[in-house]
Amino acid sequence: MHINFPLLLVIAVAVTGLLALLDLLWLAPARRRAVNAYESSAPVVDPGTLQRLNKEPLLVEYGKSFFPVLAVVLILRSFLVEPFQIPSGSMKPTLEVGDFILVNKFSYGIRLPVLDTRIIPVGEPQRGDVMVFRYPNDPRINYIKRVVGLPGDRIGYADKQLFVNGEPVERELLRTVADDEVPAGHPLQALARVDIYQEQLGDAVHEARYKKVSQTPPAREWMVPEGHYFMVGDNRDNSNDSRYWSSADMPTELWGMVPDNYIVGKAFAVWMHWPEPKLKNLPSFSRVGLID
Repeated sequence: MHINFPLLLVIAVAVTGLLALLDLLWLAPARRRAVNAYESSAPVVDPGTLQRLNKEPLLVEYGKSFFPVLAVVLILRSFLVEPFQIPSGSMKPTLEVGDFILVNKFSYGIRLPVLDTRIIPVGEPQRGDVMVFRYPNDPRINYIKRVVGLPGDRIGYADKQLFVNGEPVERELLRTVADDEVPAGHPLQALARVDIYQEQLGDAVHEARYKKVSQTPPAREWMVPEGHYFMVGDNRDNSNDSRYWSSADMPTELWGMVPDNYIVGKAFAVWMHWPEPKLKNLPSFSRVGLID
């Protein structure tokens, strides 16, 4: 079950704001008139009666209390910074399962809550950015990947090598480590290894993970249409990304492409790590830092 939290937050702000406005324009003046009438007509003013006449309806009291808090949360979450949790290993080694990250909602322009329509352009996604976006095949789900293809680019992937406009992405082998994604007890667990490369996409220098023994997808090329982006996970052999997305509901030339209005923001920092199961683990701050 997917909960549209932005929509619920907007509704909550609207409802509590309307209650506060209703009290300001109508209910509060009515209470003041009732108090004035009582004070002018009663020979002896009863404090209890004054308190009763001044008392706000319970719903209005709660609405006025929650409105400023919810409004601040909406502004921060919609236009400045939004927290996310990493649920999968598709961005290893850059991001680990259980990382809690911060996403800059301002980097790519100010967008309307819920609609995600950009109303004030500020900047554009750059090649190499780590970006949060809505999954094109199911916009209720947020994904996080690295921007590889910009509008107008020709992206290729062949023999575990990325190509941008016909040029191979620069990379250098850093180390070879054990593959921690092989289940315990698997007959190949002791032999499975992973190559960690340092790659450069645009100005971004980052690490990417390639399994030494894995199925190699067939060579393919994609043209990135205007207003769209091509996204790839740093865990190249274990990432559901633009290389594999397709849908009968969209033209084939848009398969794998993320439209501009599906962009959520730029991931820029890890602020906490809390692995599963959370009841058996404590939060850690050892991974706190900026995202490459």
